[in-house]
Amino acid sequence: MLALAHRLALKTLWVAGIFLGITLISFAVIHLAPGSPTDMQTTLNPLATVETRARLEKLYGLDRPLAIQYVDWLGKLVRFDFGQSLSGDHRPVWDKIRERLPLTFSMNIVSLALTLVIAIPIGLLSAYKQGGLFDRAATVFVFIGFAVPGFWLALLLMLLFGIHWGILPISGLTSMDYVTFSVWGKIVDLARHLTLPIFIYTFGGLAGLSRFMRSSMLEVLRQDYILTARAKGLSTWVVIGKHALRNALLPVITILGLSVPGLIGGSVIIESIFALPGLGQLFYQSVMARDYPLIMGNLVLGAVLTLAGNLLADMGYALADPRIRLGGRSRD
Repeated sequence: MLALAHRLALKTLWVAGIFLGITLISFAVIHLAPGSPTDMQTTLNPLATVETRARLEKLYGLDRPLAIQYVDWLGKLVRFDFGQSLSGDHRPVWDKIRERLPLTFSMNIVSLALTLVIAIPIGLLSAYKQGGLFDRAATVFVFIGFAVPGFWLALLLMLLFGIHWGILPISGLTSMDYVTFSVWGKIVDLARHLTLPIFIYTFGGLAGLSRFMRSSMLEVLRQDYILTARAKGLSTWVVIGKHALRNALLPVITILGLSVPGLIGGSVIIESIFALPGLGQLFYQSVMARDYPLIMGNLVLGAVLTLAGNLLADMGYALADPRIRLGGRSRD
């Protein structure tokens, strides 16, 4: 029990240190970028003077040393206060993030589930039928997935499905007469607007995940215990499904853990292209406006997701491989 508490304490300190380092570097980098939050309010205003700019910088606390600004921001963060946005309506940062959070998370979770459901069987069958027609076709599919940029594919699909065929909307989250629809009509309208973005998300993840699954499965199938299971007369699908699949999932779990931070970062381009009011679009707008509190709010959320992804990967490893759990107990 003491050893477990000691490991938890060390893990907590390690996570806190990593989080502090991420916020410190992020805070410094965004202030090194050219521009200031006051530029949008003074540069384009012919009546704004140097004194006006100085008063705005003092109002926002930008006239203080950078270290003092960081300590002040960190003190607010400890109280779960992200501050107020410096652009637009000056609303609390967390309120603006909370409004965009459900859309981005729901799209990414759906695309991640679809990626897993499709990529794992593709990788498994490619490894089982190595060198066959299905494997070659999957390899071509993977190369296309790696080669095609997401933004280019998005524009191509918008041109095809939205303009030439006119069967899917190409921007926004809902139609203009959305409020007049029935419940089922609203669901269908949302699904039509999100079909192309979710497809782009899913297609981009299929290539890498299916290839990792294939490589991992091929390596597992060469192990001695798999040869022994086959020598005992077990069926192919029992050998693959019961003995090989669990161990082959370990690299996939790592990839999934590392993909959690992409819930925000990977949404910037797609949400901007399709004009979706999600976190990615909000992050892009905050960077363009040099809205430091809003940028840091998004980066803090990304840091939390990064650390949570690593934790989920560790937990997934323990669930997929009992040797990790037993090995951890044996050292206590």
